[in-house]
Amino acid sequence: MADARSVSSKTKELSIICDDRPGMLSHLAQLLGDAEVNIVAINCAPLGVQGIVRLVVDDVPGARNAFDGKHLSYMEHDVLLVEMPNLPGTLAEFAAKLAAKNINITTAYGAAAKDTKNAIVVFRVSDLDKALSIV
Repeated sequence: MADARSVSSKTKELSIICDDRPGMLSHLAQLLGDAEVNIVAINCAPLGVQGIVRLVVDDVPGARNAFDGKHLSYMEHDVLLVEMPNLPGTLAEFAAKLAAKNINITTAYGAAAKDTKNAIVVFRVSDLDKALSIV
């Protein structure tokens, strides 16, 4: 198993329920790009006949302004943003630490480019404050 150090922080996730159609992600990304808001993490999934786009951005107030300016509805959730070594077993180790403290993972998504040292994973968990204490 990986002997890895992870860095965790609390951040906001913006969730948009939208039409599941070609061009929707482009539209959302363009709104943020025009507002000079960078997307740090993204997850898209079907939700019945609609879709849900979950975003973590580097400028939450800027994203709010961009979405509000176009009357786009969104929800905000506090999430755990974890930067962890990109090594086999690191995610298992971190998830086991959450489980050991009886913290449930309700949503998770992340990525790492091949041959990079770190991965970024976003977790929505049952007890964020307790999860923040896990290293």
